[in-house]
Amino acid sequence: MKPCKYKSRLFLLLTSIGLSLPCLALDLEPRRWSHIPLGSSFAGGALVHTEADIFVDPALLLEDVEMRLDTVAAKYVHSFELGGRSARIDVTQAYQDGRWKGLLDGTPEVASRSGWSDTFVRFAANLYGAPPLAGKDFADYRARTKDETIVGAGLAVRLPTGDYEDDKLINLGQNRFAFRPQLGLVVSRGKWTSELTAEVAFYTDNDDFFNGKTLEQEPLFFTQLHFIRSLGPGEWASLSLGYDYGGENTVDDDDKDNRRQNYGWALGYSYPLSRQSGIKLSYVSSRTRESTGLDTESLALGIVYAW
Repeated sequence: MKPCKYKSRLFLLLTSIGLSLPCLALDLEPRRWSHIPLGSSFAGGALVHTEADIFVDPALLLEDVEMRLDTVAAKYVHSFELGGRSARIDVTQAYQDGRWKGLLDGTPEVASRSGWSDTFVRFAANLYGAPPLAGKDFADYRARTKDETIVGAGLAVRLPTGDYEDDKLINLGQNRFAFRPQLGLVVSRGKWTSELTAEVAFYTDNDDFFNGKTLEQEPLFFTQLHFIRSLGPGEWASLSLGYDYGGENTVDDDDKDNRRQNYGWALGYSYPLSRQSGIKLSYVSSRTRESTGLDTESLALGIVYAW
């Protein structure tokens, strides 16, 4: 098998087009710990349509809110060696157009927003398995490795770059940083791969919250599990499950008692178009188990190119 051909197939297994949804906490993304050759670059884009029912949120004074959000997202991934380990950096940026309708402090309101969301940057390294290889060495290793275990660690950061106005309750940006350390475990046996990711989000304060208030948020804990089935060279299907817990808000030292507890599931399918490009279709659904939160449905279509 030629290294260039194998490399082009591998990027489809990676699915670097698994773009997280900037508006949601549960970003069910499989293949985030996959082994990729050193020096590889991937660029992807996705169109995402999301509809949601947003239940009472004391932090935002909102009730019975419905949301329709269209997202155009772009992502870049580059792999490299760090300390004898294979590593990668991801950068994701989205532009969004959304409409919200519901009760604002008891009064019917409609809001529309269009603009940039916050930028996401993620760094990850494989601590066990997935050795740093390139070219023929990488192709030979992948060809002889049918069963594999990978352990990885990463840090995802949400940057406060999105559109934000402190006199608006609804914004596309959050005007604060979020730091999400991650641990991942991948077990591959033949055509089946299982992937487990655990992470926690830590938030800085938003000192310019609505009308000059200060918004604080407790850590939010995440776990997600993915089952991936290889269907052929560059073609696969996935089932994903996710859960988050915590993240209570405080506004000017007033506890809003709005703990998050959401579960979600997703289906994904990836298909190669050529040696350097492929598409992915995803459906994502989430439900809240608390009196506050969101029930969401999202459909995403993405394309990726590798070099």
